Amino acid sequence: MDRRSLLVGGIAAGLAVPGLGPTGAPRRSHRTIRLWPGRPPGAADVTVTQRAVRRSATSPPDDLAFYGVTEPTLAVLRPERPNGIALLMVPGGGYERVATAPDGGALAHLFADRGFTVGTLLYRLPYDGWAAGPDAPLQDAQRAFRLLARDAGAATRVGVIGFSAGGHVAGSLAGRFADATYDRVDEAESLPARPDFAGLFFPVITMADPYAHAQSRRNLIGKAPDADRIRRWSLEQNVPADMPPTFLAAAADDRTVPVENSMMMFAALRRRKVPSAIHIFDIGGHGFGTPGDATGPGHFWPDLFEDWLGRHVAGMPR
Repeated sequence: MDRRSLLVGGIAAGLAVPGLGPTGAPRRSHRTIRLWPGRPPGAADVTVTQRAVRRSATSPPDDLAFYGVTEPTLAVLRPERPNGIALLMVPGGGYERVATAPDGGALAHLFADRGFTVGTLLYRLPYDGWAAGPDAPLQDAQRAFRLLARDAGAATRVGVIGFSAGGHVAGSLAGRFADATYDRVDEAESLPARPDFAGLFFPVITMADPYAHAQSRRNLIGKAPDADRIRRWSLEQNVPADMPPTFLAAAADDRTVPVENSMMMFAALRRRKVPSAIHIFDIGGHGFGTPGDATGPGHFWPDLFEDWLGRHVAGMPR
């Protein structure tokens, strides 16, 4: 097997050759920032213990699933040649776990290689006893966004991208940025939490049947939520007029989160006249966010996303 075949195979598996990033350059180091000074808000009744395990027996060593998150963090990768854009990246996991590498994995490195500052969020899960319940992940997203914006500097445009249930977290941040979900901690709270843009990829959107992702709904709002609870946490029912420009992408053959989630969100954005775009691919299934997918959209959706950013984000190179 030649070096190129080995590299492509490693990326497709979710991890590039050890020590190398997705483009073949040396894998860059990352910095981990704790979100909260001390315990996160609403921790009085939390008894879980944070742990990380390999997602499967054949997973690479850093392809992890985090359970019982009690120390939410932001893993920051800095590019050699910054393009003036920072991404808060939110992994998925059905609100049961957070599936990510400690440094954000191949996708974070891909964007860093393209000039983006990338902060990958490890967030708390709503069913672990946090006082905020379903809003615990949003608390972490708002706090992480402010810390990333402060770290990146005033000249940097900061957006959020999320995948699967992480798409629901990202969409919640984009739609509820003005909500005060926690008490002031420090001077970072003086920064706005409104992203300059949002990217939602094969996202969980609705909590309503028949298109709700059952696992995400159960873990977020319970086994038998009432109509008001369903409405409150269904993103397509809560789009504000000042929601940032939003990019959606999903595959028609997704058997985990129905593609109708993305279609419903796009229709809601259109009704509110929010600048938005959607790409529905015929194949790709669920989880095509990993670069190196030679048979689906994984190898070209970053180009589509960057092209869209060039039209909607001031200062983005085209």
